[in-house]
Amino acid sequence: MLALEAFGRVDQRHPAGSSLIKAATSEFLGRIDRTIVSRAFADAAYDQYLAEAGKRIIIDKTPRYWTVLEFLESVYPEAPHILLMRNPYAIAASLKSTWGIPLRTESSHSVSVSSLADLMLRLPDGIITSLADLVLGLPKLAAHRTRPQTQFVQYELLVAHPDEETRRLLTGLGCDPAVVASTGMRQADYLRSSSFGDRKILERNAVDESSVTSWQSQLSVEEMQTVTDLVGAELLLELGYEQELLHAQKAGVLDRGGEVTELYRRIFRTWWDLRSAKAGALSGPSHAGEPLHTAWNVSENRDAAIEMLRGEVARLEQILNIS
Repeated sequence: MLALEAFGRVDQRHPAGSSLIKAATSEFLGRIDRTIVSRAFADAAYDQYLAEAGKRIIIDKTPRYWTVLEFLESVYPEAPHILLMRNPYAIAASLKSTWGIPLRTESSHSVSVSSLADLMLRLPDGIITSLADLVLGLPKLAAHRTRPQTQFVQYELLVAHPDEETRRLLTGLGCDPAVVASTGMRQADYLRSSSFGDRKILERNAVDESSVTSWQSQLSVEEMQTVTDLVGAELLLELGYEQELLHAQKAGVLDRGGEVTELYRRIFRTWWDLRSAKAGALSGPSHAGEPLHTAWNVSENRDAAIEMLRGEVARLEQILNIS
């Protein structure tokens, strides 16, 4: 669904010209109902996949769906959503241990320091995007809990009571909870051949309860401070992670207030917009006869966004130094 939402936007190296493709697609779809077209394509893809697998229900899962929630809602307004929420400290520890996402700069300081702007501009997009999942994605998903068709599942409860939570979830989805026979995990062949997901799952044949508390030894105090600043104590409490926040505070973590977290969100939104502008420039006018002022405007906007980013980081620095 991420690719479907981006339909018409292609890599700048496409031989037909990415800007021409985008313009032609927008013009064509502008004359019809794009939502109906998207739903028809998704229906066809899901139906064929289910038929090949001999199944009735498919769960299309990716944390990055937080970026297209409005699109998903427009295509499938009645579709049930499963929101699996996990302790943000544990998420950060997983990003660090499984995917190598740094929570500290090369200078051994946390990312909550003045080098943040340069760090965001220098590091690969994939790393900053993973941090954006915490900073921007988590509050957006948390707000999604109130959607009527959303089933909320807390990771820690699922680990502690897998059968009970699975039955509750199945009941909420209108399925027969009697299908849950045991907490045992059966390996699916597709997991081994797939290039996605945590490969450590292949080593498990039962629920790993250590994943709930392992973050306490995987994160340093500085890294816990980073997570607290990025996510915010208010959201941690709202999601039910009061004890986890208390553990971090006992280790020396400070609650620097909502203004710090909001500044981080603004910084990441600026980076997100900057990233989008950069992608637009790469996929924009590149052929003879096309207007060049568009690329110039994008360059000017990018410079302005960078200056805004540095200004917001300077403001954040000031607050952190005071606190």
